[in-house]
Amino acid sequence: MIVAVLLYTLLGITGLFFVIGFLRSIRIVPAQTAMVVERLGKYKKTLSAGFHVLTPFLDRVRYHHSLKERAIDVPSQRCITKDNVRVEVNGILYLKVVDPRLASYGIEDYLVGVIQLAQTTMRSVIGKLALDKTFEERVAINAQVVKSVDEASEPWGVKVTRYEIKNIDVPKDILHVMEVQMEAERIKRARIAESEGKRESRINYSLGVMSEAINKSEGEKQRLINEAEGKAKEIEAIAKATAQGISRVAGALDREGGDDAIALRVADAYINELKKLAKTNTEIVLPLDLGDIKSVMRTVTQILKTRE
Repeated sequence: MIVAVLLYTLLGITGLFFVIGFLRSIRIVPAQTAMVVERLGKYKKTLSAGFHVLTPFLDRVRYHHSLKERAIDVPSQRCITKDNVRVEVNGILYLKVVDPRLASYGIEDYLVGVIQLAQTTMRSVIGKLALDKTFEERVAINAQVVKSVDEASEPWGVKVTRYEIKNIDVPKDILHVMEVQMEAERIKRARIAESEGKRESRINYSLGVMSEAINKSEGEKQRLINEAEGKAKEIEAIAKATAQGISRVAGALDREGGDDAIALRVADAYINELKKLAKTNTEIVLPLDLGDIKSVMRTVTQILKTRE
């Protein structure tokens, strides 16, 4: 009787033990999570998101990994620049696990390894740059850190996506020198800008004067051209009128009474010119006897007859 009780008790304990073992072998893996399973201490498989049943008493979950991107704070560290200035630099590293198996067995703690790599790489990169460049080349520095750390952490199943420098702390004395230098640079740029403005103003003024002079000369040139053309047309018109008058006079000489008309016209012109001479005090020597009008008329008549 006692043996039977002991047997039933043992069977009950064993059954309970198997039930507990079975229940513990059930695994529900959340999204963006991976579980590394070992069988008797050896890697068996990696469980992804979903419902899974393990072999009781043989399989067990050894590692849990989040597949989400994580932001890791990289502690502040001392770096020496190319121009021997000591600065304090800290940053943030963004990474995620892409291979849970390598992240479990490739390194003891991939987070510590990645942080150490980021610090040493940062010291190396900062050491190649002067102090001024460390502020100007942040994007390039971040890219170099990401490239170096990502290549080194590839055997650990980790992908480094980004690195951002948070702060670059400079000693107070160096910071004061930088502020003085920046103030001097601002003053220099202001003076350069002022001189450039004055130069542009002078150039614009000289260009305006030159344009004005060109416009005046072009206007004067056009005025002279117009006057010359007007005079030329005037001379041409006078010449044409004179030619027509001479032609008509010549035609009139051939008609009856033409000689008398010409003599009368000459006498009339002669009298008009005498009137002009009478108003002046100038003495003029002429080949004709100005007081003898008949003599002048005879001379003109003789000239006309000689023409015939």
